[in-house]
Amino acid sequence: MLRFSLIIALVTIGLDQATKLLAVNELWNPYQVLRVFEFLNLVPVENRGISFGLFQSSGEIGRWVISIFSILVVICIFFWLRRDKRKFPSFCFGMIVGGALGNVIDRLRQGWVIDFIDFYVQDWHWPAFNLADTFIVLGACLLLIHNLIRPQKRS
Repeated sequence: MLRFSLIIALVTIGLDQATKLLAVNELWNPYQVLRVFEFLNLVPVENRGISFGLFQSSGEIGRWVISIFSILVVICIFFWLRRDKRKFPSFCFGMIVGGALGNVIDRLRQGWVIDFIDFYVQDWHWPAFNLADTFIVLGACLLLIHNLIRPQKRS
């Protein structure tokens, strides 16, 4: 299943990087906000922190600490996947790994993550995010649901 997870991760990275490239081309030059739906804008955001904008002021050291931590988590997941033969969890972990590496690519290339999806209800805005974040959350939620529905047999 490691190969399957790797394919999912590569597809995830490709989709993430392609959408970020489109976002940069459309939103950053010139800087603009595009209204898509009543609840969704596309906005240019340079996220120098982690999820939900945490640790924004961590600077250059934070960039490297976050990147190294993400890479270590990805390595641990791949070691675990070498032994796991289940397809659905491998799919979920592939999305998580691809999302994590998509954001690591941004951090290493430019020092910040490209966020551009702005979901909101009236004046309440969810912190801007990207497709990599979506894949990470979706993979984690599907994995959780899968484990709740199909608990592992204990010996």
